[in-house]
Amino acid sequence: MNINALKQYKSVDLRASIESATPHHLITMLLGGAQEALAKAAGAIERKDIGLRTLQLNKATDIVMNLKGTLNHEAGGELSANLDRLYDYMVRCLYEANRDNDESKVREVRGLLSQIAEGWSQIAVSEHHTTSVPAV
Repeated sequence: MNINALKQYKSVDLRASIESATPHHLITMLLGGAQEALAKAAGAIERKDIGLRTLQLNKATDIVMNLKGTLNHEAGGELSANLDRLYDYMVRCLYEANRDNDESKVREVRGLLSQIAEGWSQIAVSEHHTTSVPAV
C-alpha cells in the first residue's frame, strides 16, 4: 500500500471516528492526541529535530486550547475555572518548551494531561450522552 493511500485511509477513519463519537469520547481523543504530540515532541528534542519539535508542540498547544474551549463554566463551576487556569499554564509551558528546547516542560505537561485523562476516564460515560460538550 503506498503512503498516500495509507494517509487517506487514516484520515477517513479518523473523520468517521470523530463523527460517531460521543462528547465524552471526543475529549478522550483530544487528550490522547495531545499526549501523542508531546511524546513525539520529546523524541524530537532528544534528536535535536527542531522542525518536528516545533510542529508537535504547536499541535499539542492547539489541542490544549481546544480542550480549554470545551469548558462549560456555567455547569462546571470551580472545577471548570481550575481547569481553565491549568490549561493556560500548560500553554505557557509548551511555549517555553519550544523556545528553550526544554524536555522537562514537555514532561510536566504530559504528566498534567495524564492526570486529567485519568480523572476523565473515571467519569461515567452515561453522564455525557447529551448533545453538548460535557462540563469539564
